[in-house]
Amino acid sequence: MAEIKMPQLGESVTEGTIGKWLKQPGDRINKYDPLCEVITDKVNAEVPSDFEGVLTTILVGEGQTVPVGTVIAVIDEADAGTTGEAAKAANDTPQAPVEAAVKADAGVVNAQQEKRKPADEARGRFSPAVLHLIQEHDLDPALLTGTGAGGRITRKDVLAFIEQGGAGKRLTKTEEDLSSVAAPTMPGTGPVPVQVAAEKAAAPPVKLTANAQTLENGDTAIDVTPIRQTIARRMVESKHTAPHAWTMVEADVTHLVKFRESAKDSFKQKEGISLTFLPFFIKAVVETLKEFPILNSTWAGDKIIIKKRIHISIAVATDDALFVPVIKDADRLSITGLGHAIHDLAKKARAGKLTPDDISGGTFTVNNTGAFGSVLSQPIINSPQAAILSMESIVKRPVVLDNEAIAIRSMMNLCLSLDHRVLDGLVCGKFLAAVKRRLESFDGSNVSLY
Repeated sequence: MAEIKMPQLGESVTEGTIGKWLKQPGDRINKYDPLCEVITDKVNAEVPSDFEGVLTTILVGEGQTVPVGTVIAVIDEADAGTTGEAAKAANDTPQAPVEAAVKADAGVVNAQQEKRKPADEARGRFSPAVLHLIQEHDLDPALLTGTGAGGRITRKDVLAFIEQGGAGKRLTKTEEDLSSVAAPTMPGTGPVPVQVAAEKAAAPPVKLTANAQTLENGDTAIDVTPIRQTIARRMVESKHTAPHAWTMVEADVTHLVKFRESAKDSFKQKEGISLTFLPFFIKAVVETLKEFPILNSTWAGDKIIIKKRIHISIAVATDDALFVPVIKDADRLSITGLGHAIHDLAKKARAGKLTPDDISGGTFTVNNTGAFGSVLSQPIINSPQAAILSMESIVKRPVVLDNEAIAIRSMMNLCLSLDHRVLDGLVCGKFLAAVKRRLESFDGSNVSLY
């Protein structure tokens, strides 16, 4: 018997929630077949099988949260040639003492797993990645043919349908721009899955889930999804564990705005991606982290661990999930390199192809809250990091200059939340002042895209 365990989907991830089982007891399993969807506060991911055989037992039900390393299912490698019905019958028999012990040690329920659902019902159970592709390309699910277990529609099925010319639409220019924009965090809530626009794009209508219920007084109740429960738990843990403090400065980014405006068309033509403000923001931050390395650190009880490498976390949202990928060694990348890294990570997130390595190891978080018009925010720290910096919306307004003249300038607020166990106001004030200085100095004379 081969045991399938809850994987560690990220460096600081200690537990995961089963979102959906993609296979059922009795199903024939090939190596690398996706078995289930696991939800953490950082990523939604499909868990592939490392073994070939027949799935005999599911130990953790959908919606249950268990620690990393917990046995969640059992595959009988010896039954690789056994029919699915025979394996299903075996699963209905009393468990052997060893399997019972595995359940007890894992602390999971010992409930009887439900029978395989009919093919037409299985077709309607889409993974987040599949559902996003269907919505993104305006597809009619009824036209899709599923090759998964019980007729389940897989991501490969959708991509094959699109390649055959079945897509109802392609990405618009605005949507292409969005793929390179990090999702914001709402004040006091941490990262949330909201769709943002770099330019003046209309907000999409609010979509209620199928489990919405209308109350007697007309209010609407929506069941909390596993990923929202996980985010809520992690945000509470962060606020209870790290004593949050907050500070802000404003920066005059008029020169940066003019430079980007003059360079964005040629950049798009040459690089094939949009030149957003986020790479400039990250560049200013990583250079400043070198100057103040204490902000690139974590609290470790009796020690403060200052990280040697600078890995920048960003939040990327899709319609139905949130991902926090990491730009590794961001200080070694040019603005163009950062732009491509952001674009590639966002594209992988939208396609559901982020790997555990893509979302692990972050040492400092940069949020692009200004992408949806926010001018002031107080984000929750992305534990175990020591700080998180929000870049707010760039707004034109009258400003009194040093010579006491009044001019219209492009102004932006920089909002920093910090772990007061690690950081004090003095060093954080100096850090923000240095980020401000770098952003204000960006212009065509002293900034290189490459």
